[in-house]
Amino acid sequence: MNLVDPLQPFLDSQGVAILDGALATELENRGADLDGALWSARLLLEDPDAIRNLHLDYFTAGADIAISATYQASFQGFARRGLSRAQSAALMQLSVRLAQEARDQFMQTLPQTRRQADRIRPLVAASVGCYGAYLADGSEYRGDYGVSSKALRDWHRPRLDALLEAEPDLLACETIPCLQEAEVLVELLNEYRDAPAWLSFSCRDQSSVCSGERFAACVELAAASSAVVAVGLNCTAPGFAEPLLRSARRKTPKPLVCYPNSGERWDSASRQWIAGVGRDRLTPYAAAWKAAGARLIGGCCRTTPSDIRALRQRLLPGRGREASRL
Repeated sequence: MNLVDPLQPFLDSQGVAILDGALATELENRGADLDGALWSARLLLEDPDAIRNLHLDYFTAGADIAISATYQASFQGFARRGLSRAQSAALMQLSVRLAQEARDQFMQTLPQTRRQADRIRPLVAASVGCYGAYLADGSEYRGDYGVSSKALRDWHRPRLDALLEAEPDLLACETIPCLQEAEVLVELLNEYRDAPAWLSFSCRDQSSVCSGERFAACVELAAASSAVVAVGLNCTAPGFAEPLLRSARRKTPKPLVCYPNSGERWDSASRQWIAGVGRDRLTPYAAAWKAAGARLIGGCCRTTPSDIRALRQRLLPGRGREASRL
């Protein structure tokens, strides 16, 4: 397998790549109604312009990589809305195109000199959400699916096929809560000869993924695949990230991914954020994450373009400052 690693220009030039922040929770902040099992994928049907505009805001804030709005998109989920497989595949591909269009629009706003000197052309990563996201019952934070590996393969494979048809720069296999799903995804990724991916796990503490299995073991499994160009964590409390990254660094020399949530807790039963749970900013942790090996750094749930702008200013002072103003 001879993959071209799309991350390398960013790592060679600036040492880190800045990821975007939350899609769904920021769309809600902007007035979108995301109630229901499709979550942010609902807007692929109802308001794709809102998704494109948010991607553009993240690029303008300083993101080097946008993650498509397909975390909760699946053939089965769209079928519940009465869509055919062809219509469902078209929506997944639309999600990638929306991010690509936002990137093109962003690049057109930069003077030619800045395109060459200060901002590398951003990437688009197609989000491959975990099986638990489709279930919409909070199991992505438990990993207790109770299904066979074959069932997981059969569920993931057509989504990968559909997303790759849109030619994203790479895949973001994210919020993986258990070793079983990581094994399935690595097996599938190894079948695609030119599809680089990162795998990021959701973690419940400083050493374990949400299923209770050891994060380091999950990292070791994922990093052994030549298709995996980076590995790490997302949708995890910021305070847990540094020790998790340090344990990952002992298992692999590959770039590490770190895009925690805001530190608030989600109650899947009531489908709401728990009042009174503190919110963490990302920037106070950013230097420690980089020192621990993180090379792709951004935000997950409840983070905003302002958080990404602050991250870029902290990690890449002086690079892209004009373009990082909203």
